[in-house]
Order: sequence, then C-alpha cells, then structure tokens
Amino acid sequence: MYDADRRDGVNRGLVGCGVIVAIAVALVATWAGSYSRLVKLHEAVDSAWDEVDGAYQRRADLVSTLMGTARGAEQTERDAWAQLVEAHAAVERIDFGSAPDSEQLAQFEAAQSRLSSALSRVVAAAGPYPGLEAAENEIVLAQERFNDATLLYNKTRRRFPTILLAKVAGFGSRPYLDAKPTL
Repeated sequence: MYDADRRDGVNRGLVGCGVIVAIAVALVATWAGSYSRLVKLHEAVDSAWDEVDGAYQRRADLVSTLMGTARGAEQTERDAWAQLVEAHAAVERIDFGSAPDSEQLAQFEAAQSRLSSALSRVVAAAGPYPGLEAAENEIVLAQERFNDATLLYNKTRRRFPTILLAKVAGFGSRPYLDAKPTL
C-alpha cells in the first residue's frame, strides 16, 4: 500500500536539506570571494608601499650626491648640511620590508619630515639642485597611490559580510601615509 504522507515528508526533508546545502555553498563562495579580494587589496597596498619606499630612496640617493658635491659650503650652510647628513642617516636606517603598521609609519613619517625640513634649509642656503623637485613630485604621486590603495583596502574590509571574515582571518586596518615633501 502506498503511504502518501510518508513520501511527502521524505520529499520535504530532501528539499530542506537541498536548501541548507545551497545556502552553505553560497556562504562559502561569498567568503572565498571576499577572502580573495582582501588578499588582492592587501598585496596592492604592499605594492604601493614599495613605490613610496622607492621614491624616497631615489630622493635619498640624490641627497647623497648633493652632499658629495657641496662639501665646500660656508659656515651658515654647514649647520644645514650637518642636519641634512643626520636626517639622511636616520632615513637610511629605516627598512620595514613591507607596508608598515601605524607605529612604524609614524616613525617613517617623522624621519622623512626631518629630511624634508633639512633638505629645504640646504636648498634655501645653497640654491636648487637638479632632480630634487622631480624626486619630490615622484614621492607625492607614490604617496597618493599608496593612500588610494589603502583607502580601497580599508573600505572593502569594513563592508558586510567581509568585515566578519577580515576579523577572523586577521586582515586589520592599514594606516595612511601623511608625510609631505617640502620642496
């Protein structure tokens, strides 16, 4: 004898299981996509940081050349040169390997600010040096790209449901770069 109530119960159970499996698959796919996007954006911030670091390094190289060509400055200029040499040495000691955290970024910004300030005093005393303005412009552009990449990453990681995954997977907020060249 055919039991229609039992068959309807089995069908409803299978449909219910199918719905649960479909929801689980959709959640896993959403989280996987979110994770992949966070990884991509995290790497974009690191790549943009490499550009910033490279731009500052090129400026530091120009400063080294500038220091070598202007050793015969008068005493008033010598104080500015001494400050420039000290600031340059501090900048040369900084190397994070990847995009810095907030504390490291503050340390980086302070060292770069001291170098910019010393550099502006030397340029004011000794006159403009070819290439420095172009290096400063390159720094500004690299900083903008870094901050744009950081903004996109931070905005994406704060969106729901990505924020849940970000907290579980350890994707923290990234700091912005605020150092401004002075030339």
